[in-house]
Amino acid sequence: MYARVVLSTPQQGKMDEMIKVARDSILPAAKKQKGFKNWYTLTNRNAGKVIVIGIWNTEADMMANENSGFYKEQIAKVAPLLTGPPTMEHYEVSVKG
Repeated sequence: MYARVVLSTPQQGKMDEMIKVARDSILPAAKKQKGFKNWYTLTNRNAGKVIVIGIWNTEADMMANENSGFYKEQIAKVAPLLTGPPTMEHYEVSVKG
């Protein structure tokens, strides 16, 4: 399995709106993508930070999702709520509990 980790900083007072967009629009769309396995949204309200972890069956599925433009399309839904562009990293899931 592979993980895409996206780190973002919502504008002051916009975290709940960002969570709603992720839950109601982005996650349902992601569930329809080939190889999509799971999703976690981690929030730190005190620090004003959000981490989204998307889990994919294969690296090829994860990269195909990005290359198709789907990722950019979804980020555009929350971009107006952010202080700047999110950062993205890729990982292999080495231990699962």
